[in-house]
Amino acid sequence: MKQLDDVKISVLDLCPIVEGGTAADAFRDSLDLVRHAERLGYERYWVAEHHNIPGVASAATSVVIGQLAAATSRIRVGAGGIMLPNHAPLVIAEQFGTLASLFPGRIDLGLGRAPGGDQATAKALRRYFQEVDSFPVDVRELQGYFRPAKPGRLVRAIPGEGLDVPIWLLGSSDFGARLAADMGLPYAFASHFAPDHLFDSLAIYRESFVPSETLDRPHAMIGVNAFVADTDEAAARLFTSHQQMILHLVRGRPGLLPPPVDDLERLWTPPERAAVERMTRVTVVGAPETVRARLQSLVNAAQPDEMIFSGHIYDHAARLRSYELLMQACRTTPVAAG
Repeated sequence: MKQLDDVKISVLDLCPIVEGGTAADAFRDSLDLVRHAERLGYERYWVAEHHNIPGVASAATSVVIGQLAAATSRIRVGAGGIMLPNHAPLVIAEQFGTLASLFPGRIDLGLGRAPGGDQATAKALRRYFQEVDSFPVDVRELQGYFRPAKPGRLVRAIPGEGLDVPIWLLGSSDFGARLAADMGLPYAFASHFAPDHLFDSLAIYRESFVPSETLDRPHAMIGVNAFVADTDEAAARLFTSHQQMILHLVRGRPGLLPPPVDDLERLWTPPERAAVERMTRVTVVGAPETVRARLQSLVNAAQPDEMIFSGHIYDHAARLRSYELLMQACRTTPVAAG
């Protein structure tokens, strides 16, 4: 049985824009957080592509990754993920070939099938929802651009060709699980916001996995929301910012990340509360001892190879502290931030 100490742990950052803040503030905070995560020993630091969402600053994902990688020296930095339906595979191969050339051995490319926005946003991106059906073909085309040159190849990714850029498939249903298994690729499940099919998808991925040049056995990562503080009560209060953010999504009115509140009951109806709680089921909240016990239970149930943690916390200092305490919760050997 896998133990929490054996599971690699990483950070997922959407570069949240808080109420009263700007995108510039969000990027400064992310640069500070990635350095902090590297000092603490996190495995990866991923940012995700979203469009037309007021509280998310990571839309130009490749640009952000370049800045994060330049600010660090060891931690792997990448996309969790790039929404491939929005892009020509050649363009992504060139972008990540550039990043891998600038920061060799440190760049990850996670690919998602969702468009990362609504229909109007997809139209503004000059891409359309029906093109989601081409996702498996696009992934294979993208893989081809990273392979060494062959005589007669008409279109080449320069840079990109011949570079080792690890590709992950992301998903929140069995579609991504089956495709990752069929292609022999690592798989990351978005359980931090869409937990409904977590265990079914992991089972399908593991049972259907076909070894490849990339992997000889399944390798699964799961997303987890984490809010850690010195006391359970303080952590629960931090979590209220994220709960409000999800509530705004449920209402179809996404906004900036709000400050924590003392009483959520006055803000939502019982059906809205149920919807928020369903979407945030894979979340740990509390002091390090509380969080460690809950994470070990999750590891027992899901048996992940890696966990990637998202923490939408309004106060930057509290966010830094949360990731420090989270690392302490995940490792029996004490970890210092120095």
